[in-house]
Amino acid sequence: MKTPISFEFFPPKTDEGLEKLIAVQQQLLVKNPEFFSVTYGAGGSTRDRTWNTVMKVREAGVDAAPHLSCVGQSREELVELVNEYRDAGIRRIVVLRGDLPSGMGSAESDLRYADDLVRLIREVSGDHFHLEVAAYPEMHPQARSFSDDIDHLKRKVDAGANSAITQYFYNADAYAFYMDELAKRGVTVPVVPGIMPITNYANLVRFSDGCGADIPRWVRKQLEQLQHDDAALKKFGEEVVTRLCERLLAMGAPGLHFYTMNQATANLNVLNNLGL
Repeated sequence: MKTPISFEFFPPKTDEGLEKLIAVQQQLLVKNPEFFSVTYGAGGSTRDRTWNTVMKVREAGVDAAPHLSCVGQSREELVELVNEYRDAGIRRIVVLRGDLPSGMGSAESDLRYADDLVRLIREVSGDHFHLEVAAYPEMHPQARSFSDDIDHLKRKVDAGANSAITQYFYNADAYAFYMDELAKRGVTVPVVPGIMPITNYANLVRFSDGCGADIPRWVRKQLEQLQHDDAALKKFGEEVVTRLCERLLAMGAPGLHFYTMNQATANLNVLNNLGL
């Protein structure tokens, strides 16, 4: 049976960047992905660029899923954008609370949480969209407790989310435990692991420390040692991520969602290793 694959892009800042991204997309299309998602800047700061990237990406004939967040935006702005995506034929949205733009002290928003936004999208568009939400096997960095974090995912599902994509992680046991806990709460929607290929030590540490993703000590120490040997680091990173994906698929993960960083090679290498 085919394992569902999807890829995340971020919207480029220039027309030249968008052309490069489409070249990357062409490379990734050989894996027959279910969809490409496109991120949305803090407080809607990349609204137009996200729209333009989604419209360009979908020209390949594969679903494009815009990310949409509620922080920093009014209910009217969000309804307008949801209606625009529906009218354009978009069928899938990744729904997030989102981050505050830097320098913004508090959320100037009509909606506070992702479940509020899920509920709003269902109110204005019924079942038109497949709604993805975020899940955190290692707990959202701002959650009060692991239990509270699971309750929050349940609220998003109860509000109408169809499935979830996780924050990236490198510990398959964290995902297994998380799925067990979700089952105990009656959360049965597909929860697709988010996969971050390892290609650079400093960037990965910065990302991970910022978003609360744990890099296992043995992986961090090896990356630290290899950080000035680009080829060896990428080879090690590819092995770590391939083994992780093998374990996740053996556990019954319903698919894999790759955080591409707008690059093709590392993602393709892992997928090739998996025979997908």
